[in-house]
Amino acid sequence: MDSAGQAEAPSASPTPPAGTLRVRPLTGRPGWQAVGEISLTTRPAWEQTLHHLALSDEEACHLELSAVTFVDVAGVSALAVTAQGLTQGRRIVLEQPPATLRRVLDMFWPDLPTVEVMAR
Repeated sequence: MDSAGQAEAPSASPTPPAGTLRVRPLTGRPGWQAVGEISLTTRPAWEQTLHHLALSDEEACHLELSAVTFVDVAGVSALAVTAQGLTQGRRIVLEQPPATLRRVLDMFWPDLPTVEVMAR
């Protein structure tokens, strides 16, 4: 999905222009890959992605975030609220999130049992 919330095909350019967010399904496991910024401008696409993740029947849904260059507090809050609303036994696996995302989660939502952070 682009910042307007539309699904995007993989492109040759790994980094989108500043102020944009590309989100596409992962291959080989349930979840999404995000590339770009999570901010006021891109929040609708981010929240739509989280909504799709919450509707999934998978026990663990992955968010691959290694190419996310910025995430604001509201973006982390949307993630935490989504995680808190998951049914028992489900979780969100964050793969290589930006350090700021991890710090904000630790600061405001310590020990959130439905979020697992995987780093290199």
